[in-house]
Parts: sequence; C-alpha cells; structure tokens
Amino acid sequence: MEWSLSNLLLVLLIYLPILALQVVTACHIALFKRDTRSAVAWIVSVLFLPLLGTILYFWLGINRLERKAKNLRRHGHHPRYPLPPLEGEILPENLSAEYQELMGIAKAIGRISGFPLMGGNRLEALDRKRAYPEMLLAIRSAEKSITLATYLFDDDSTGRQFAEALGEAVKRGVEVRVLVDDVGSKYSNPTIFPFLDGLNVPNAAFLPKALPIPFAYSQLRNHRKIMVIDGEIGFTGGMNIRHNQAADTTAPFPVDDLHFRITGPIVSQLQITFAEDWWFTTEEFLEGEAWYPLTIPPAGTSVARGIPDGPDEDLDNLLLTMLTAISSAKRSVRVVTPYFLPDRDLTTALNLASLRGVEVDIVLPSQNNLRLVQWATTPFWYPLLQRGCRIWLTPPPFDHSKLMVVDGHWLMIGSANWDPRSLRLNFEFNVECYDAVLAYSIDKKILEKIQSAQRVTEMDLKNRPLWIKLRDGFARLFAPFL
Repeated sequence: MEWSLSNLLLVLLIYLPILALQVVTACHIALFKRDTRSAVAWIVSVLFLPLLGTILYFWLGINRLERKAKNLRRHGHHPRYPLPPLEGEILPENLSAEYQELMGIAKAIGRISGFPLMGGNRLEALDRKRAYPEMLLAIRSAEKSITLATYLFDDDSTGRQFAEALGEAVKRGVEVRVLVDDVGSKYSNPTIFPFLDGLNVPNAAFLPKALPIPFAYSQLRNHRKIMVIDGEIGFTGGMNIRHNQAADTTAPFPVDDLHFRITGPIVSQLQITFAEDWWFTTEEFLEGEAWYPLTIPPAGTSVARGIPDGPDEDLDNLLLTMLTAISSAKRSVRVVTPYFLPDRDLTTALNLASLRGVEVDIVLPSQNNLRLVQWATTPFWYPLLQRGCRIWLTPPPFDHSKLMVVDGHWLMIGSANWDPRSLRLNFEFNVECYDAVLAYSIDKKILEKIQSAQRVTEMDLKNRPLWIKLRDGFARLFAPFL
C-alpha cells in the first residue's frame, strides 16, 4: 500500500497531538512525582499506552486533594492553629530526666508533625468491652459540642446506638458534626446517612466516590478515628463503629481492638484535625468556645502530641515518625498491626535496629480479613527474619490494634497500619506519648499477645509449597496499592 501525501498528513494530524500530550504528561510526572519508582512506572505507562496511559495518569496519578486544600487556604481560614497555644506546651529539652534519651525523637517529630508537645494529659486504654460504653457515655454527657470522624459507621445495632445518642444530643442543643468516609460508609447497606438525617444529626461524606459499593483497595480514604466531646474529652485509636467490634458481638468475623480515652490539652489537636477534615469536606469553619475551650485543665502526667498524616501537606509524617523512633531505639521495638507491608526504608530500619542488639517484635494476626493482603505480607517477612527480627502470629479473633512501643517509654497509638495505604494513600491520625507507666502497660499487653502467638521462622517460610510461594510472590507485586 502506497502512502499518499494526504494520508501522511492525516496520520501526522492524529499522532502529533497525542505525542505532544505524551511529552506534556511526562514533564508533569518528572516535575511533580516525588517517588522515583512511581514516576518511572507512570512514564512507562504513558509511553507504551499513549492515550490510555495519559488518561489514567490525569485521572488517578494527580493529587487533587493537596491542590484543593491549598486553594481553600488561599481563600479562607486554616483551622490548624485557630487559637493561641494552650498552656501545657513542653519543649523537648524540658522533658523529665527519665525521658532525656528520647529528646531526639521529640525534636524530630515536632518538626515532622507541626504540633507542639503538650503536657498534663491522661491516656486510658479501652478494650472492646469498655470502648463503646465509654464513648456512648461521653456522648450522652456532652453539653456543648461533639465531633466524630470514622472510616466505618454501619447501620447496624451498634451504629444505631451511636446515631440515636447523637440525635438525643442534638435535641439537647449540643452542636454535633459527624464525618464518615464515603467508601467506608458503603460497607453498610443501607448506609448510616439516612438514619442520621432522620435524627437531624449534621453529617457529611468524605470525598464521595461514584462507586455504589465499597472497594477495599480504594485510595485517598479518611481512615481517621476521632471523637471529641465539648473540646475536652477525646477518643482515638483503631476502632470503627460496627457490631463486629462490640463486646457482645454475634458477627461471624469478630474483631479485637484497642481504643484510647484522652483528656488534657492534647485534645485540642484531635479537634483541630477533625476541623480540618470537616472544613475540607463542607467548607464550614468550626470556631468558638463550643469547639475550643479557652482552657483545658491538666488531667494527668502524660506528655503527648498528635501526628496527622495524609496525601497532602502531611504526606510521610507517620513514615518519618516510625523511622525516627526505630533508629532511636536502644533496647526494644514492639509493633502490633493488622496489615504489614513495610517499604524498603522501614524494613532497613527494623533490620538495623535488630543488628544493633535491639529486640524487634512484630505481632500480626494469623487470619486476616483481607485475603490478598495476607498473601502479600509473607514475602516481607523473610528479610526481617534473616536479621533477627521476630514475627508472631496471634490466634483469632482478628486483632485490629495499631500499637508501637519503643524502649518501654515511648508509645504511639492511632489509626495507621504498617502498609502503603496508611502511610501514603489514606488520611490517618496517631498520637505519640511519653509516659513510662502507660507504655509499660501497653508493652505488657503486647507480651501477653506474644505468649499466645505462634512464632514464624525462616524454615516455616522455606517449607511452604511452591504454589503458595508463587501466589504470595505475585500478590506482593500489588503491595503499593493494598
């Protein structure tokens, strides 16, 4: 077939715009993608899938959340620091003598998180027997305001208990705001929103998606669990609101977890984090004494700080916090997490700690609720076991706790898992705490979990059938998206 001049011109007219779009897209990737592996993957996609790769990049590859947040800040308030600093701020160098060896952690995390260390706090661990009753009691006792952010809020017996308590608070004249992640809300059918609307409870869905059903691997979700009562009492940790986490659950897959009741000046940081998310979603700015009391009296001796993390200006806050804590450990690092897909930096930090003589214990559930994650996690164990880290698998029920204790003195709790989804793709909120008594009690709980757990050995991994090794190896390739 001979090419005529008109045919050649037609091909050029079609291909040149596509080529120009490829070049523009590749330049955008080179300028704005911070992760080298991600940038290379996107450029290869754009080159080998000329039109589809470009469409996928502009659909999925651009962080529009950061852009929207910057635009809102440009045209309005920013709620992170709505009031002058509260009394109780502590400089790292003024930590008491028993925490002086942790001063480096405190300095680094202060620069990472943007929040100051606050003294005079009390953190109380609540298991699933106590967590929901304590939270419901706090809601029923509220006088001024209630803010609640959660990933899952099911329309089941437990969810309706919470919704009805919130509705009663509204009737009493309490200001209430409820924020539920849109994808998380769809794990319940129907969602909780109509029920909340019927009770006149102000609510919003975070980042609505077009998908009518939940997708466990959706990106950019609000995974935070925050509740604040009257600006003075806070709750955070790993617990969602659904019946399979209740003490009297009859669900086929019960979930164990640990939540925390917090009082003291740090509660303002929980409130500020909620206010940012609410403002981002609804553009309503929460201000005034109903949300932020002018004074929050000391409630204990814990020194603590909030650590917000998300795919915006807070990206990598928790990853850097974990790396800082691991590299500062002198005696022990103990981690409890339901999902464990560490990147190379975390694996290297854990291995180096073990090589320095630090005891490294990683406690995971033996039966995961996400099959693909369970398959993908095992290839990450082998390099850790080789360097002396210990991995433990706890029996059912599924342990959804998220805990980290360093040297029996430093503790981190919150919503984040040890996987790329939590550390790069979701909005999370954790709290670091300098409290030897609390850290010791949590360390003791972790050791109790270890006593009933099965230790994984290198031989266990080597003796797996070949087809399981292949299955897990291919599942690992999807780890950045799990």
